[in-house]
Amino acid sequence: MMKYGYTIIYVDNVKETIGFYEKAFGFQQKLLTPENDYGELISGETTIAFASIEVGNSNFKSGFEKAKRTERPFGVEMAFVTENIESDFEKAIEMGAVEFEPLTEKPWGQKIGYLRDNNGFLIEICTPVKTDK
Repeated sequence: MMKYGYTIIYVDNVKETIGFYEKAFGFQQKLLTPENDYGELISGETTIAFASIEVGNSNFKSGFEKAKRTERPFGVEMAFVTENIESDFEKAIEMGAVEFEPLTEKPWGQKIGYLRDNNGFLIEICTPVKTDK
């Protein structure tokens, strides 16, 4: 059976991005290479990792599309679940995240808001989905 192990995001500055995620979302650094070209966060069962654009270029011989803060985001997001959505959403903005869509309540009762991180990637902040089970 396969297991989902990592999400790796290619960024201009790994060390700066790790610091942003620590301040904005409260994650802790798990690993940062001496070259500052790869780092991981303690984020639960699945690891969030960042690698430099140079590492990406060495991995992908055909190249890849680099995220740009000035353009529309990619159709991919990371979702962070919290019980303290209003304060966590505001803290992330205070630490440099940019609001993409404001907090709203969905018909099923879940609150959701969208931010862009310091590299322009989409982050969903949401409350847990309530189930009757």
